[in-house]
Amino acid sequence: MNPLRFHPGRRLFFRALAGAGAVVLAGCDKLSRTEWFPKFLGNTEVLTRKAQRTVMSRNSMAQEFPESARSPEFRSNGTAMPNNAQYKALAAGGFDAYRLEVGGLVEKPASFSLEELRAMSSRTQITRHDCVEGWSAIGKWKGVPLTAVLERVLPTTAARYVVFHCADPMENDGTSQYYESIDMEDAHHPQTILAYELNDKTLPIPNGAPIRLRVERQLGYKHAKYVMRIELVDSFEKIAGGRGGYWEDQGYEWYAGI
Repeated sequence: MNPLRFHPGRRLFFRALAGAGAVVLAGCDKLSRTEWFPKFLGNTEVLTRKAQRTVMSRNSMAQEFPESARSPEFRSNGTAMPNNAQYKALAAGGFDAYRLEVGGLVEKPASFSLEELRAMSSRTQITRHDCVEGWSAIGKWKGVPLTAVLERVLPTTAARYVVFHCADPMENDGTSQYYESIDMEDAHHPQTILAYELNDKTLPIPNGAPIRLRVERQLGYKHAKYVMRIELVDSFEKIAGGRGGYWEDQGYEWYAGI
């Protein structure tokens, strides 16, 4: 188990800063449509990211907890069952037909079954999930380190970001699939995993089965659920709203460090 590598007061500071920003943004739809406000957010986001990385090294770890600290229940954040016919068919079959597609700026595009992902090296970690809705929970996650998957596909030198395309549509008509992204630094962080177990059991559907991202140094909305495809890119410009994530396209910060 990895010890806490930085002072907990700093974690609380960044948690409060990022959480407050998200709450403000949730009520600022009109501002997000102005010309000046997105530029202001971009500038403050850069400052937040630089400030965090000034006090935290590249390999600093999010706090990990003992078994005794696990929450009695780990609630679902966001979608509990994707309104997606393809996903529902996969779920009905126990995800036996699931394939994780990995492509974009890689030398060897590939797809992996759930069995193949489970056969790769794994990591188990007990960490706290901090949601912008104001709740937290501590859970035990097991999954394949994202690094292990990237080693199979060989990212090109042009790759700057990893984008996670998900099964859950965010609109009632089945459109606007959820997506998220992280940079290559977080992609190679040892605590960044594609989780397939929660609390020693197969990952439940409400918590993102069969695969969800765990990027432990960021807020909950970055932890994409129902991951179906991974794409390595050099820019977000041509992806959805161009800001690197579904909520980011609505005005949330792309870098949600805690």
